Amino acid sequence: MSTITSKKEILRGGQFLVKTTQPEDVFTLEDLNEEQRMMRDSTKEFVDRELWAHWERFEQKDYAFTEETMRKAGELGLLSVAVPEAYGGMGMGFVSTMLVCDYISGASGSFSTAFGAHTGIGTMPITLYGNEEQKQKYVPKLASGEWFGAYCLTEPGAGSDANSGKTKAVLSKDGKHYLISGQKMWISNAGFCKLFIVFARIEDDKNITGFIVENDPANGISLGDEEKKLGIHSSSTRQVFFNETKIPVENMLSERGSGFKIAMNALNIGRIKLAAACLEAQRRVVSEAVNYAIERKQFKTAIINFGAIKAKIAQMATNAYAGESASYRAAKNIEDRIAMRLEDGNSHQEAELKGVEEYAIECSILKVAVSEDVQQTADEGIQIFGGMGFSAEAPMESAWRDARIARIYEGTNEINRMLAVGMLVKKAMKGHVDLLGPATKVGEELMGIPSFETPDYSVLFAEENEMIAKLKKAFLMIAGSAVQKFGTDLEKHQQILLAASDILIEVYMAESTILRTEKNAKRFGEDKQQAQIAMAQLYLYNAVDVVIQKGKEAIVSFSEGDEQRLMLMGLKRFTKYTNQPNVASLRELIADKVANDKGYTFD
Repeated sequence: MSTITSKKEILRGGQFLVKTTQPEDVFTLEDLNEEQRMMRDSTKEFVDRELWAHWERFEQKDYAFTEETMRKAGELGLLSVAVPEAYGGMGMGFVSTMLVCDYISGASGSFSTAFGAHTGIGTMPITLYGNEEQKQKYVPKLASGEWFGAYCLTEPGAGSDANSGKTKAVLSKDGKHYLISGQKMWISNAGFCKLFIVFARIEDDKNITGFIVENDPANGISLGDEEKKLGIHSSSTRQVFFNETKIPVENMLSERGSGFKIAMNALNIGRIKLAAACLEAQRRVVSEAVNYAIERKQFKTAIINFGAIKAKIAQMATNAYAGESASYRAAKNIEDRIAMRLEDGNSHQEAELKGVEEYAIECSILKVAVSEDVQQTADEGIQIFGGMGFSAEAPMESAWRDARIARIYEGTNEINRMLAVGMLVKKAMKGHVDLLGPATKVGEELMGIPSFETPDYSVLFAEENEMIAKLKKAFLMIAGSAVQKFGTDLEKHQQILLAASDILIEVYMAESTILRTEKNAKRFGEDKQQAQIAMAQLYLYNAVDVVIQKGKEAIVSFSEGDEQRLMLMGLKRFTKYTNQPNVASLRELIADKVANDKGYTFD
């Protein structure tokens, strides 16, 4: 990447709320280069051949099959995309790592979990926090699939409060080893992994410490039975017990007490990768559902012709399209930020950590939005299949069960909602995002006389872009007033945080969808983007409804009297269309396009 490119002004994390982004400044799936397209196609070919063709085996708790397919993925290099070349990996950019994570994850939640746990939290902590000796020793084996990794953080009494774990690491008398004792639960890949990333507390340290632990049953390591789970049936998930497990002191990961930081930064990367992992699942569900609807006849008519079915197909496709738009927008922002830091002399480790950390807000937004969309899509897939959808003979039932874990992985959606707003407020307090200035202007605007001129909306998305700007004002009005009222105590008012975060999420997702479509309409022609235009308009229409509902909920929960009346008036002003879209027509157009293409073809 050239210095000119890397030094361009890239929005910092959270700045999307207070600055205008131009369509040409966002990255979309249509911008993939030839190498990335080849990577995507080879990944899809592997999934179709090795995973999708045998999806039933993943439902039979065939853990050996999951391990077998993981080894095949390793042979193809698919486990090494994010690993630097110096340690046996491909060393590809962040967008490419997102791409593989996306397209490899759509056939089975069991394989997706194994892949994500190994390439992410099983390998990444060593590549980003390990010293040179640790990386040379372990990463090549993990990159090739010779070894598989697992991540031991969660304990029976410690869920969302990750730093409260009780597993202990006691230094031996000769100072050469740590003896680790404790219990970890919900450990993905535990049944076939060769290496654990284990978090334990040394003495009474405030924060936990990370360790690299080789899986040797003779060294005080034992496993519980495979967990009986709602979904991801062939993902090996077991408890892991450590009984004075002897670990060389040189296997401490990073510094003493840095485990909590490692865990949190791993989660940032995991969140955006989880969003990517939910995309291909949505595409496949849409395609399966629409092809079933084409074949299934009721009342002598294919059910794809019924408006009720079209409405479902249109919404499913729209959610997938929006998820793609926002996920790859953020991925390229991260990649560009990493490149800038590398040019400034940062190490690969520091550049990647800081690059992802910069967009932690967007990572949480994406995790919530896409994990909830994949569940809704799978649910509607079952509905379109009708009784057959409820049967384990068709893939919709397993897709629905597998999707459910995504709202719990990488921090629950409730935690991530509150984190998104909380991190934004902290960034504002540090001066990284100017919320105060724009919020003050919104307050002044509310006190002024609104314009009654009819704007010119003849240019594509003119009104939609204005609506996005107004939705941002709605968030600033509500969040600004809440911060002013509660200050640092805002985090105690979780219901208000949850409502505000839903507005923030919808702003980012709707804007990303419009920016992608506007960019593509300019380069490919509006006539070639009619369905995409309809999806961008439909997503925004739904987003406005969410802002109205959640905005009102927040306003009436923390204000009263004149202040409440003024904010409710502002909410009405900031969510008012001049020209309401014809929602039924938008859905018809989208559904007809998907039906004619016999599947989701917008990627």
